[in-house]
Amino acid sequence: MNGKTPYEVPAEMREFAERSVEQARKAFDGFIGAAQKAVETAHGSAETARVNTHDVSRKAITYAENNVAAAFDLAQKLVKSKDLTEVMQHQADFLKAQMAALQTQFKEMGAAAQDVATKAAETVSETVSKATKAK
Repeated sequence: MNGKTPYEVPAEMREFAERSVEQARKAFDGFIGAAQKAVETAHGSAETARVNTHDVSRKAITYAENNVAAAFDLAQKLVKSKDLTEVMQHQADFLKAQMAALQTQFKEMGAAAQDVATKAAETVSETVSKATKAK
């Protein structure tokens, strides 16, 4: 003999160890699959947020363009005014129109922000739900 003790594992222990390794591998594969799905969903969520933010930004730029155009229109009217009464009338009309426009713009931006927040919350909820179901 070579002085080494033989490495023998009882059949029951070997079967138990093999099953344990197989179960651990399946659990790990499930965990990795859930993590990959969560990453994909998070990427989709980020893309959705980016698109929603882009829409809100585009709307804000449109409002700014409209407000500046209205200011230029006022300036043109003021330059063409014949007397102080006409200047005051143009100024009053402008302020009234701008206040109405700003009220509408704030309302629309508030609704858009609420929509973005709602969509973000729904996406996060879906991501968490998918990640927990995948386990």
